[in-house]
Amino acid sequence: MPKQVPTSRLARGSKLGAAAAGQVLRSGRTRMAMVGRSERVREQLREESTVRAAEQLVTVLGGMKGIAMKLGQMLSVLDLDLVPPEHREAFQQKLAVLRDSAPTVPFADMRAVLEADLGRPISELFAEFEDEPIAAASIGQVYRARLHDGRTVAVKVQYPGIDTAVRADLRNLVMLRRVLQSAVAWVTPALIDELARNLENELDYRLEASTHARIAGVFRGHPFIAVPPPIPELCSTRVLVSEYFPGIGFAGIRELPQHARDRIGEIVYRFYIGSLFSFDEFCGDPHPGNVLLGADGRVAFIDFGLFNKMDPALVDFELACLRAAAEDRGEDLHRLWRERGVFDSTTPVSVDECLDYVYAASEWCLVDQALRVTPELASGAFLLAIDPRATEFVGMKQQNLPPEHLFSRRADFLTFGVLGQLEACANWHRIAREWMYGDEPATELGRAHRQWLDTSAPRSVRKRLRARSQHRTVANETGE
Repeated sequence: MPKQVPTSRLARGSKLGAAAAGQVLRSGRTRMAMVGRSERVREQLREESTVRAAEQLVTVLGGMKGIAMKLGQMLSVLDLDLVPPEHREAFQQKLAVLRDSAPTVPFADMRAVLEADLGRPISELFAEFEDEPIAAASIGQVYRARLHDGRTVAVKVQYPGIDTAVRADLRNLVMLRRVLQSAVAWVTPALIDELARNLENELDYRLEASTHARIAGVFRGHPFIAVPPPIPELCSTRVLVSEYFPGIGFAGIRELPQHARDRIGEIVYRFYIGSLFSFDEFCGDPHPGNVLLGADGRVAFIDFGLFNKMDPALVDFELACLRAAAEDRGEDLHRLWRERGVFDSTTPVSVDECLDYVYAASEWCLVDQALRVTPELASGAFLLAIDPRATEFVGMKQQNLPPEHLFSRRADFLTFGVLGQLEACANWHRIAREWMYGDEPATELGRAHRQWLDTSAPRSVRKRLRARSQHRTVANETGE
């Protein structure tokens, strides 16, 4: 029986048509509910062979430095309750090796790096400097200090010799590619290449400082997002100094009442996902350790080592795919993916398989209903999308997502993982419609954000948004 979805250009492009499509999805795609899929992942992880594969991955990577930390952060979004009790303790111990593998370095050695890079004694650079680190980055340590002008700053310093160690890891990672793929199917060559390329860039804090300064400029004066700016004259290859943002860390945020966590979850979603579709750039490293809650209610985001600017045409492609999936236009989604080379042209992939695959991972932001994101849901979406072993996804085993889209999808999954740790609840689709269709904001935060965009955002940002709005209008009218 044909799906009752509007087919005319006018209907598909109108809010009425999109609402009708949403009604079809609410009634017709309940069989693809993420809750049910998450339970299937639970059963999958109960297989001893799957647990052994995950343990093998962390064992192989356990001795590495920056690469291990990044993969550890990715794996940490998984709900460990999905792992059978008899395997859980061993898996947690192995995962901790990746997540907490930062070396212990005496302050004297870290001080030597700082002074060598900035060319002056620490007493000349800072009025006060606390020698106990306040946080650990993947390739460095973070300290708190005070400048001579009275400003409190955060000082990120690379571990001595970490650049040599990471580059050695990168060479070894290429050699271990087959081992990694045999251990866990989703560690694809594209993922390895993407991690290697971006981690190499992370070794130069000057690049990060430049990106950091640009993003701080974009969000200056924002009503609920804060990006503490860097201090350019104190940034070098191995040292990055930025204004210090006093706030509650993620552990404290998780203890807040539900309504507060819902609010913070919406802000996290808007910053990490909305930035791609609004500004054509986004942070590729969503992680709980990079989120702070200020006393004034603003949420601060830190760490811009993995940040990506995306070709606007590619962003428009992703928006077209989202709209096609949200409106149940499987034929259009299949065509878009085929033309982009997402799946192997020699492997038969059906229209329904394309739609079902997208919904397995992204139903949370495609269906017009409130959803509380739990660690279990985040794990289910993550594993089903990156390890499509389920029989209905047999064709997608050969997917070949282009690297530029792989980076944004990883950010999507990691953001979902952060929301799962918050157990945040919202109608994520209603928020996403602001950038998918240009809808008026449906939340208080959305209205505050829109007012900032219209009145206070940098002129370059407003110009970019106008161009995107015009393109989106044309796309809506043509049903793309």
